[in-house]
Amino acid sequence: MSDLEVRQLRYFVAVAEELHFGRAAERIGMAQPPLSRAIRELERQLGVRLLERTTRQVTLTPAGRVLLRDARTALDAVAAADRRARNAGRPAPALRLAFKPDYDAGLLPRMLAEYQQDPAAAPVELLMGGRGEQVPALWDGRADVAILPMPFDERGLDFEPLLTEPRLVALAADDPLAARTGLDLADLAGRVLPDGMAADDETGTPPPQGKRPPCRDLAEIFNLIELGTVVWFPPLSLIRRHRRPGITYRPVHDLRPSTLTVAWPQSSHSSAVAAFVRVAAEVAATHTAPAG
Repeated sequence: MSDLEVRQLRYFVAVAEELHFGRAAERIGMAQPPLSRAIRELERQLGVRLLERTTRQVTLTPAGRVLLRDARTALDAVAAADRRARNAGRPAPALRLAFKPDYDAGLLPRMLAEYQQDPAAAPVELLMGGRGEQVPALWDGRADVAILPMPFDERGLDFEPLLTEPRLVALAADDPLAARTGLDLADLAGRVLPDGMAADDETGTPPPQGKRPPCRDLAEIFNLIELGTVVWFPPLSLIRRHRRPGITYRPVHDLRPSTLTVAWPQSSHSSAVAAFVRVAAEVAATHTAPAG
């Protein structure tokens, strides 16, 4: 049985991603000859060929493609274990909370205040990020718990729905569609959302990893809406906190609502995480949306 080392996996991933021994050696900060020897030793140890080498190119074999996939997963797990262990070993371990600013339905201040009264509470570190960044933070150990809207990639996570609210379309005030009292997604054919998706094909699913443009902040999104460049589907709670005279909001009959959730790794056994999840659910259950 082969006992692979983290070092070997890092070397192989560098070569497999660069498909060039020189670039891979530079990337990991070592000379090329020992890197080549390390890959040959890994192939000998596994008893399979991982790379096809010619004088012109390096390509992955079927075995190499499988190892690349699993090695990435293994290295991510090692990095996550490192971060979680370091946090747990601190004199006062923190609860690291990931969220996207303004995507908390206005509940987060009350959640934090009530959480700090719980006997199992830990000091909270806030990890703010853009859309789609919360789940990777849970996977790689940077965060212990997250507040985020559905849908998201649920692999390896547990989650609790907190609050469901309608979404509206945000349009420039002088947009011809703003004169209507209600719309369907089909009416938005040809319009584009801030993340580059077609508005009439909106499914609630984020673009694939690597396909999403840089995350935009709210000020930029609002400016683009006012200029008529994009439309957007914000939840009602965000609209109430950010009214602007240059933007009109209209209901879209076949647009799915927004469901806010609290999520955490399935492997978590943290009493601090359990306490936060419990408090978040209690706060959401007693929440009354403001009028207007």
